[in-house]
Amino acid sequence: MGVIISGIQQVGVGIPNVQEAFAWYRKAFGMDIPIFDEAAEANRMLPYTDGKPQSRHAILAISIQGGGGLEIWQYVSRTPQPATFEVSIGDLGIYAAKIKSMDVPRTHRELQSKGLTPGTLQHDPLGNPHFFIQDPYGNLFQIVKEDDWFSKEPRSTGGISGAMVGVSDIDASRKLYSDILGYDQVIYDKEGKFDDIHHLPGGTDKFRRVLLTHSESRKGAFSKMFGPTSIELIQAKERTPKKIYENRLWGDLGLIHLCVDINGMAELEERCKEAGFPFTVDSRGDTGESFDMGEAAGHFSYIEDPDGTLIEFVETHKIPIMKKIGWYLNLRKRDPEQALPNWMLKTLSLGRVRE
Repeated sequence: MGVIISGIQQVGVGIPNVQEAFAWYRKAFGMDIPIFDEAAEANRMLPYTDGKPQSRHAILAISIQGGGGLEIWQYVSRTPQPATFEVSIGDLGIYAAKIKSMDVPRTHRELQSKGLTPGTLQHDPLGNPHFFIQDPYGNLFQIVKEDDWFSKEPRSTGGISGAMVGVSDIDASRKLYSDILGYDQVIYDKEGKFDDIHHLPGGTDKFRRVLLTHSESRKGAFSKMFGPTSIELIQAKERTPKKIYENRLWGDLGLIHLCVDINGMAELEERCKEAGFPFTVDSRGDTGESFDMGEAAGHFSYIEDPDGTLIEFVETHKIPIMKKIGWYLNLRKRDPEQALPNWMLKTLSLGRVRE
């Protein structure tokens, strides 16, 4: 059977107030369904939390229209720290998360009508419209056109459809993003100065930009909901980039990790190790049991890309379908290649948080 990649499950975002942030993401993007909402101790991430467990509160929020989610993450045992410098495009790490849109100009108008301040409409190197918007904490989101939707409601946005990642060497990074994660199809590979990013910090410099997607359709339980995704690798050509999380902890303010939903963790571990990307965190510990997230459970692990950006893998074992009646789905009893029925996934909307 091999390793199955279902898509991007979520992007982690470190913020100072989890409930306030969840309210903003509901308003801006319609990510109003909490898959879990849990305050607990993060005791499996010691390599990235200063060698000791840290208390946190996290909410995994999704949109019923499709795309990945946001893992909204707040330290409660310490004050989350910002970068000590202005993060520029091309700095090493996740620079922006991509949000899918049915119609980019329409989404721009919708956000303005909500009293938010989206950036100016731009066009990527192929002429496709997009724009950026910051959340109240300085995290950057790129609104991009997508044609694949799990369901359609009146609003024009869905969830996460990819990320912009700063790297020091695109060709070296593709050994992970293309060979391991399956982003093997090049949409564009351009070098120069770009009008659509010139307004961003550092955006007037020269860059190489490679937009990648996957040539094969994703499989697995949540593949229909996650849909196709893309990764844009950005390499600064005129300066030495800084590490966005230099001298900070995982969970500090910013975009902290990219999480990929998978099946076949044992084989994936071997594949990553052989490619030079060994697991740095493995939630199984000594017991081999699922990691309990209260309302969900699974097995997670982490690797680092060549520049130290954190990639999380999650093999989901249990999710809540209808919490009010105690209906939880055990995914280990299903064919791992088969997508869950649409009607079953749509019942997740019964748990949405309405304004």
